[in-house]
Amino acid sequence: MSGPREWVARFAGLRGPAIPDAPSLSIRDPWPGDPGHGARLLKGDIDYLGAARRLVPGGFADPHGSIVLLDHVHGFTWLRDLRALGTDAARGRARALITDWIECGSLPDRAMKPAVTGARLASWLGHYDFFAASADDVFRQSMMARLVADARALSAALPAEARDGSGLTAIKGLIAASVAMPDHAVFLPRALRFLPPEIERQVLADGGHIERSPAAHLQALQDLAEIRALLQAGRAEAPAALPGAIERMAVALRALRHGDGGLALFNGSREDWPNLIDLVLSQAGRTGRSSNALPVSGFHRLAAGKSVVIVDAGAPAPAGADRLAHAGTLSFEFSVGRERVVVNCGAAPASAGEWHDALRATAAHSTLVIADVSSSELTANGLGRRPTQVDAQRQEANGAHWLELSHDGWRGLFGALHRRRLYLAESGEDVRGEDAVEADEGQPYSLRFHLHPSVTVSLQQDSGSALLRLPSGQGWRFRADGAVLSIEESVYFGGVEPRRAEQLVLTGMVDGPQQVKWALTKVG
Repeated sequence: MSGPREWVARFAGLRGPAIPDAPSLSIRDPWPGDPGHGARLLKGDIDYLGAARRLVPGGFADPHGSIVLLDHVHGFTWLRDLRALGTDAARGRARALITDWIECGSLPDRAMKPAVTGARLASWLGHYDFFAASADDVFRQSMMARLVADARALSAALPAEARDGSGLTAIKGLIAASVAMPDHAVFLPRALRFLPPEIERQVLADGGHIERSPAAHLQALQDLAEIRALLQAGRAEAPAALPGAIERMAVALRALRHGDGGLALFNGSREDWPNLIDLVLSQAGRTGRSSNALPVSGFHRLAAGKSVVIVDAGAPAPAGADRLAHAGTLSFEFSVGRERVVVNCGAAPASAGEWHDALRATAAHSTLVIADVSSSELTANGLGRRPTQVDAQRQEANGAHWLELSHDGWRGLFGALHRRRLYLAESGEDVRGEDAVEADEGQPYSLRFHLHPSVTVSLQQDSGSALLRLPSGQGWRFRADGAVLSIEESVYFGGVEPRRAEQLVLTGMVDGPQQVKWALTKVG
């Protein structure tokens, strides 16, 4: 294990520009942190997306945990949380953890992946004024030496092999290093060489993201907004593709938000902070436009009155971009004003436990399930069997909306096709649906409507309907025909912490109707 002085000596003889004593240009990470998470970091605990681990001296050598958690630990974006805390103890903790990371003799392989290195470079440079201004020379020199070494390694590693959204993070880190250290401006042309093809690969024509995840979409837009700000700070010309991609992604992001400002819960997403999303959109530009249909990325938004219905109406993300994909094809969410009503269960992407896979299953989504088998096969690296044909036809008239949907995810197993029809009235006070299983032989199926934890539900005396009560006191009646209605327990991982919830379940039998009609209507 080598110490800070050894690091300085190791890089003193490297060819190329000398290692600077400090960044020549100050750059600032533009995103807010969580002071509560910062306080826990002072105690040696790091929390991220439903997972936690100890972060104590020597802890960086621990290779255990999910890929998502390891990337977060070694990407140092949690420096935002210490900055949000803002105390001298937080500054000291940041320096101690950076020193511990530099001196770690056996870092996991994930620590040096291009995207993780890029996140770490941007985080160290973006928080330098916070934690290093009062540091001693030995700390600053060792950190700058490691920063230069990692930037060189990242430059050599581009283009990143990953086929998900992480390539933008890698490029962002290299641009940050070039802008903050003009003597190392050689990094910039290489980063800009790979930026346009990475934008073309990740940002779809309708502004959606290749991973089909609102959370991944938000992160990619953050990266692009940071890249543009860094290039402006360094007085470098941005590629022609950059401003258009940012504008398209901002328009699409607005379509993936509910009335409370949070994200829809598809493909590994949680609500996230509405204030963060507002900030990202403000950084993206002045446009306030939104789109109700994202036909390429496969999402539809039906909005009328105070009601919003958001539907996953597309094929799953392609192989390589599906690592966190869920089997939620044709699932939908429904909100009224700032109150969520019908939801998906959310995600625990950083967890290595059973919840991670359980929340990816079709049964954790508000859609139809055949024989308790998910519509896509869940694997450790993404999806195996999956729908290959997902169709969506949309009509609008006089403020009302119709969607005609289908997918073939069970064709190979059961010879079955799922058809779904959704309707939202112009008043926003009437949501109707029809779900059908088309197969040569009858199939057992269930139709699930997961409810937000704040919604209370009770079966009515006829057992064919249920009354939903929202926190505001507003009531909605659920009615169904063609299946047995029941209330079951559910869970909600869409917020800050897991919560108990309930779900409405319509159960169909093999020898019963293979079609269910249902409706949600406002009471009073």
